[in-house]
Amino acid sequence: MRQHLLNETTADLYRRSVTEGVARVAAKLATTERPHTGMSVDALAPVIAGIDLDAPLEDAAAALDELEEVYLRDAVYFHHPRYLGHLNCPVVIPAVLGEAVLSAVNSSLDTWDQSIGGTLIERRLIDWTAQRIGLGPDADGIFTSGGSQSNFHALLLARDEACRNVMKNSSRELPKSEVLPKLRIFTSEAGHFSVQKSAAMLGLGYEAVICVPVDRNRRMDTSVLALELESCAREGLFPMAVVATAGTTDFGSIDPLPEIARLATEHSAWMHVDAAYGCGLLVSPTRRHLLDGIETADSVTVDYHKSFFQPVSSSALLVRDRDTMKHATYHADYLNPRRMAQERIPNQVDKSIQTTRRFDALKLWMTLRVMGADGIGSLFDEVIDLAAAGWDVIDADPRYEVVVKPQISTLVFRFVPEGDARADLVDEANLHARKALFASGEAVVAGTKVDGRQYLKFTLLNPQTTTADIAAVLDLLAAHAEQFLGESLAVHR
Repeated sequence: MRQHLLNETTADLYRRSVTEGVARVAAKLATTERPHTGMSVDALAPVIAGIDLDAPLEDAAAALDELEEVYLRDAVYFHHPRYLGHLNCPVVIPAVLGEAVLSAVNSSLDTWDQSIGGTLIERRLIDWTAQRIGLGPDADGIFTSGGSQSNFHALLLARDEACRNVMKNSSRELPKSEVLPKLRIFTSEAGHFSVQKSAAMLGLGYEAVICVPVDRNRRMDTSVLALELESCAREGLFPMAVVATAGTTDFGSIDPLPEIARLATEHSAWMHVDAAYGCGLLVSPTRRHLLDGIETADSVTVDYHKSFFQPVSSSALLVRDRDTMKHATYHADYLNPRRMAQERIPNQVDKSIQTTRRFDALKLWMTLRVMGADGIGSLFDEVIDLAAAGWDVIDADPRYEVVVKPQISTLVFRFVPEGDARADLVDEANLHARKALFASGEAVVAGTKVDGRQYLKFTLLNPQTTTADIAAVLDLLAAHAEQFLGESLAVHR
């Protein structure tokens, strides 16, 4: 079996195998006519369950043939212009090239002696991103697996900073166990669910998160935030963090960052900005101003694998004060003993909650070196322009109502039939339309609830998508919804 190990003796086999795999994917990309085939769980599950994993095929070409049947044929292809579902972007070729290199070399970014060069490249990209945000000369950060981990990491730092400050300023000796139950996190009701999950994992409980209502544009209502922070103080609780969102998952809305920063400072709370979605604005040639105020944050989440057109996974947490990263530091004698820090040996595990970690930074590095920041930003600008045009299309269509004008590239809307129809039946029609469209394979859209009602959602991250695609998908959705309503009304007559 040694012939399958990648080394100096198998370099030619590696080249042939990877070339064949790339050829298969390239052929698939070139001939894909729909986002996916409409394959169902019930049809595919028995096929995969029936494969005997203890009987290897012993040939890469045969394995690729099988992979065609169990994955490549039915995969959901985000590059297709009618994939309008979740926050999945088409990827740029330089990043895919970086992915191929990092997978083969297989550096682990935890210690310098496993990632010479890679460590410095990641640190340079962290510095570059911090400069784009405007966090100042003492900033630092780390690459992570995604926005949820970045948010968790930020709130871990915020928790320990809050505990340190509360105990330091207490008139009596205060154990950490007494402080933790009194910590509170404030976030928009349109914020990401990872805030609640992080609170639970940090030992604070879901109840530690106070969800602040949003205004008509689905941005955090800072007048309510101010009242909640004042109430927190009156009740003897401690405002641990305020989480602002720069690009909510459902609406792409950007919270009023300057006002949130002012309130967080006034109440000595850590300000975290979840810019997992909106981080593409950092490189936008025309819309960077939409993130004004982000430079005042204590920490920021960015997801390059959303609006920087990078393959999953590629995310980072940035912090204003590098010393706060020490809350996640642990020295293990076998890996990163304290003497290494004294010898100025850069070990990324010193500030990461992961140990073994892929060299995901290489994908962004290759992208910047080939395309440049403006090149990435111009692609994001294109999808924001598309969303604005898409809003006009939906708003002018009497079959639909649209919630708010997009700040970034998300459109939330609802099919509304002519005449009177029960609200619950309209909900079912919208839900059915999304499911039926997915089952057809002709397009993929997302769904959500707004004020308890079922809505549809276009998440636009593909510059290849056009308003003609949007109009065509609206027609398909309306046809499915109208058919459902017609059949439902016929049954109830």
